[in-house]
Amino acid sequence: MKLSGKVAIVTAAAGVGIGQATTRTLAENGAQVVISDAHASRPATVANAIKEEFGVSTMGVQCDVTDRAQVDEMVKKTLDAFGRIDILVNNAGTNRVSKVVDMTDESWDLVINVNLKGTFYCTRAVLPTMIGQKGGKIINLSSVAGWMGAADDGAPYCTAKAGLQAFTKVVAHEVAEHNINVNAIAPGLIPNEFLGRLYPQEFFEEMRQKTPIKRDGRPSDIANAILFLVSEDSSFITGETLCVSGGVYMR
Repeated sequence: MKLSGKVAIVTAAAGVGIGQATTRTLAENGAQVVISDAHASRPATVANAIKEEFGVSTMGVQCDVTDRAQVDEMVKKTLDAFGRIDILVNNAGTNRVSKVVDMTDESWDLVINVNLKGTFYCTRAVLPTMIGQKGGKIINLSSVAGWMGAADDGAPYCTAKAGLQAFTKVVAHEVAEHNINVNAIAPGLIPNEFLGRLYPQEFFEEMRQKTPIKRDGRPSDIANAILFLVSEDSSFITGETLCVSGGVYMR
């Protein structure tokens, strides 16, 4: 129970991918968890299921991370319910596949706002509490695409994920004196239903062939890395981006 007594917020946590896997892993290790998601009904459903399974206090909150007022309200509800915030996992992300020459302003803005501005809003909102507590852990979900770019027409996504790595370093410097660790995770391909609607099956098979560890990445692979970074086992690590890609990218 590495996280007993800790309170964690995970964004985009009510789907079937990394967010929910992370929330379950944190709850299994004793954390009280806030399941944040833009979907209206799923957060409460997932929160109730996790509470039943792991016996920890949970709360579901609808929150669009691109809306500053909703982010601030999410943080307020968390503090009203639990009195503290120890962990923030900025997992919310999206992509729109298009060549730059064909891309609309709306597509660019959406991807940048969800991936990058949303992380800024959520981080800024929790920092006063973490500074007052003299401790906290923040994890930002980047991607190997932030290093490698992409051949699949994902300019705003790659741009945002690279930006998250720089943002992680800057915030880590700013808050280290307050015993707050800020790190990022860069997953390789973690297949899910959303990606299945963006890319053909040939894309996933090609990625498997490029992966030295010959299997798909799993949400639990990322959740376990996050567990390490939000536990005291990683107390001397900050400003880093941990690559979890099965060897697709080796730093």
